[in-house]
Amino acid sequence: MINTSEELEVGQPAPDFALPDAAGTTVRLSDLRGAPVIIYFYPAAFTPGCTTEACDFRDNLGSLQGAGYTVLGISPDPVSKLAQFADAEQLSFPLLSDEDAEVAKAWGAWGQKTVNGRTFDGLIRSTVVVDADGRVSAVEYSVDPNGHVARLRESLGI
Repeated sequence: MINTSEELEVGQPAPDFALPDAAGTTVRLSDLRGAPVIIYFYPAAFTPGCTTEACDFRDNLGSLQGAGYTVLGISPDPVSKLAQFADAEQLSFPLLSDEDAEVAKAWGAWGQKTVNGRTFDGLIRSTVVVDADGRVSAVEYSVDPNGHVARLRESLGI
């Protein structure tokens, strides 16, 4: 898989963004400074891997929030699809719409991928942890959605 956007590195400032959530409310990363944030990029709502990962975050949200983390999911889906996905899967954390993929590109989560024998540019499943000061404290690209949150919690000591 070729990443066509530049990957983030631990220690660098996380690029700010302002994206609409499933209700159409704008969420800005800069508004969340002062506490750590887990941002995960996923290709498409209602697909098997993305549903697995979203439900994994949902099921572990209490422990993540208990440790002070805010969780945000970002995909290229339109706001209306995010609202349907959040409702269908009872997701209680913000899902953000990045329809033009500009945020995914700025965060290194956009590149060449192959699905079912077809190669194209698309969103690369990625997770970035941003510390309270707005710096990248952990980053993982090409994430396997199965067991991802358990591995993340272990690496964060939660």
